[in-house]
Amino acid sequence: MLFHSFSFLLFFPLVTGMYFLIPKRAKQLWLLVASYYFYMSWNVQYGCLILLVTAIGYGGGLLLAQNKVRQGKRRLAVLTGSVLLCVGILFFFKYSAFAVQNINELLRAVGSVRALRVPDLILPVGISFYTFQTIGYLIDVWKGKTEAEKSFLRFALFVAFFPQLVAGPIERSGSLLAQLREPAEFDYDRVKDGLLLMLWGYFEKMWVADRAAILVDQVYQDYRNYSSGMLVLATVLFAVQIYCDFGGYSHIAIGAAKVLGIRLMDNFRQPYFAVNCREFWRRWHISLSSWFREYVYIPLGGNRKGLVRQLFNIMVVWMLTGLWHGANWNFVLWGVYYGVLLMIEKLFLLKWLDKLPNWIGHIYSMFLVIIGWTIFAQTDIHQL
Repeated sequence: MLFHSFSFLLFFPLVTGMYFLIPKRAKQLWLLVASYYFYMSWNVQYGCLILLVTAIGYGGGLLLAQNKVRQGKRRLAVLTGSVLLCVGILFFFKYSAFAVQNINELLRAVGSVRALRVPDLILPVGISFYTFQTIGYLIDVWKGKTEAEKSFLRFALFVAFFPQLVAGPIERSGSLLAQLREPAEFDYDRVKDGLLLMLWGYFEKMWVADRAAILVDQVYQDYRNYSSGMLVLATVLFAVQIYCDFGGYSHIAIGAAKVLGIRLMDNFRQPYFAVNCREFWRRWHISLSSWFREYVYIPLGGNRKGLVRQLFNIMVVWMLTGLWHGANWNFVLWGVYYGVLLMIEKLFLLKWLDKLPNWIGHIYSMFLVIIGWTIFAQTDIHQL
């Protein structure tokens, strides 16, 4: 069920109306049922998959909270096992076909006639979002930043909460679980603000992104027959399209949650006004970039173990960020592109940019971001 589908325009008012009418003790169950219906409207089998991820996260959290595993290697083993199970599910559904295809390419390159069968899997919608949210919860429990959730119903709702289930933001357990424990009552001003934010998201998605996509798709699908001017125009429009598409979905999600009394984190803060690439990624898909910072970059050592290690950590994070967006080499190259740019900025470029007028930084940032979107858009790596 897409946010801009007729089904959602029927689904959301019904869910919201019932949510504020039913007793407080039934609100969590109602939202959970609605969230599973929302998710399973794509494919009924998706419900089994998200339930499996939920069970891993819930069980892992409870084990981490037990006194007998509070300290030592056993506790680390519980965390490692739980995280690896979540990562394994994500890898199997999202990356196994990509991995097998590349293994087959290597086999052909060395002259082997053998080939592995490529798995024929349908990528479950939103799997990257809810697995990352579950992994973040497990790490937070392990670090003691949040308490293990004892209610399976509430934890299942944390994983499957429908406004942010398929396109984020990737919420932190300390924020979302706390809000789910105390269901909100109806508040006219809050509901009005949430609906207005949803309306703005629909405008971005349907009136800007979808219209820009018409020209972008037409040019990119037959780029050899268009002039360089049209290619530049299509590339600029793609930057507009991808922002309004993803930003629009985020605004709809945040607005829908606000109607229900749940505050989700901001995911975009005028990213195209950034004056360098580092700032751009502090404004774009904030929930993902901050997730990688908290759960990958800092645990790897961050900037605490010397410059060489810091540069290595930056590249690891950005290769993973590229892969997170899709199982294709163009996404890996896109991640490497930003990793290199951020390392260059870290080493010497930022101190020069800081001395220049902001308008020069805006031009610099937009130029490099648009080049990045060109890489991102080309699923056929040979076109680059």
